[in-house]
Amino acid sequence: MGQIVFGVDQGTSSTKAVALDATGQIRAQAQVAIGQATPRPGWVEQDPIVILDSVCACLDSLSAQCPQAPASVGLSNQRESALVWRAEGSQPLSALLGWQDRRTADLAQRLARDGVADEVRRRCGLPLDPMFSALKFSWLLDQVDPDRRLARAARLRLGTVDAWLVDRLTGQFRIEAGNAARTQLMNIETLDWDDWLLELFRVPRAALPEIVRSDQPSDPIGLLRRRGWETGFGAVLGDSHASLYGHGVRTAGTVKASYGTGSSIMGLLEEATTGRTASAAGAAAVPAPPSAGAGDPGLVRTLAWLTDRPARAFEGNILSSGGTLVWLARLLEASPSDLAQWAQSAPADDGLVLVPAFAGLGAPHWDPGAVAVLSGFDQGTGRPALARAGFESIAHQIEDVLARADQASGRPVDLVLADGGPSQNDWLMQLQADLSGRVVARPEQAQLSVAGVCQLAGIGAGLWDEAGLAAWPRSRREFQPSWPDDRRRRARAGWAKAVARARLRT
Repeated sequence: MGQIVFGVDQGTSSTKAVALDATGQIRAQAQVAIGQATPRPGWVEQDPIVILDSVCACLDSLSAQCPQAPASVGLSNQRESALVWRAEGSQPLSALLGWQDRRTADLAQRLARDGVADEVRRRCGLPLDPMFSALKFSWLLDQVDPDRRLARAARLRLGTVDAWLVDRLTGQFRIEAGNAARTQLMNIETLDWDDWLLELFRVPRAALPEIVRSDQPSDPIGLLRRRGWETGFGAVLGDSHASLYGHGVRTAGTVKASYGTGSSIMGLLEEATTGRTASAAGAAAVPAPPSAGAGDPGLVRTLAWLTDRPARAFEGNILSSGGTLVWLARLLEASPSDLAQWAQSAPADDGLVLVPAFAGLGAPHWDPGAVAVLSGFDQGTGRPALARAGFESIAHQIEDVLARADQASGRPVDLVLADGGPSQNDWLMQLQADLSGRVVARPEQAQLSVAGVCQLAGIGAGLWDEAGLAAWPRSRREFQPSWPDDRRRRARAGWAKAVARARLRT
């Protein structure tokens, strides 16, 4: 085995992969674009075979570029997206329902009217919302197994992207604990499937994968065979969790913001010092005390990763950030670079506000009934102003979550660690700092999700340890806020007014 780790990041719009050496340097890269379909309003689907093929293509490309076999392979993935497939032969029986898919909104509202929302949140840490996998699993079973007979007999398999890929590539039906936490079916305390939640969502336990820890130093999550080499998935992490790990965050007090199709704002929670053994993966499951985000209804409680101990986290999920720019580019028949140039040329403080509630609003509102709103425009409004409003909507939504994190923790978030594709735009990062009044720091290393899961996989392979990772250079560029307080307050007030319109019920 060589002194190198392969990492694959299976995302919403593409699959990326890198080969990372023992000094943290990227030695090879690969990327395959993938598409989405929206067959009906609110429906978002992807082809699971296309996703599988993109991962295989990236692994084969790395193999062709690297002379030695990897010591381990790490996988990070889009999280709440869900599908169903046959246990025998592993053929998909559905499209992959994307995390943005809202076809189960009516079911979520019906369950909320039944008065179970608080108990759901108490058990899994997540609000009732179509974003999470449980409602998708239920809807999928209603289509292919309405009486649940096949699922109870373990003839069907339900899973997230990581479970699908691990099953198809290694034959192991397993799900990583942090991804399991996003299904809304795992108990956040015991780290095992919760019988009450399974019954509520009508999902048989027999159709679900085994929950395993995020790293497997002695027992790989699954064994891969590609182009003359054989090694295991040494680590699996959800993409947002992987970027948090890649930032080097190991203790509470630091918050990262990932800019992608949607956005994830995440920080670790303080942990108690005593715990009990989890039934899920044999690690110590430590009940998290009330702390930053744990009791705030605008933020969710989740599991960042599970190694020797669980790393619990708070998170705010934004449904449309970079996706807003994709929509605007299509609408205006422009490229993303065109949008960025237009936005920078537009006058500031012109009163134009875009609230991209295309599928409702996520954190901190969790309002599936919110509608998209464009306010403050007139006949003179042109492309530059629309582009600027799109970029501003990203920064405003992230600041909404950061402000709730301030309130929940009782201390301000002074430093925000940024990553993801849109974060490479310097103007957007400066806008974020100005609107938030916080320092925004962007690591010089791009592709932080795949780098983070490589780092965890490399620990299990013995290529480095946590002390070694801490010594790696982590250069970053900082963006200092420059707006006066009154300008920031005016901008935030205009945004809040537009959000109130988006949530107005007629």
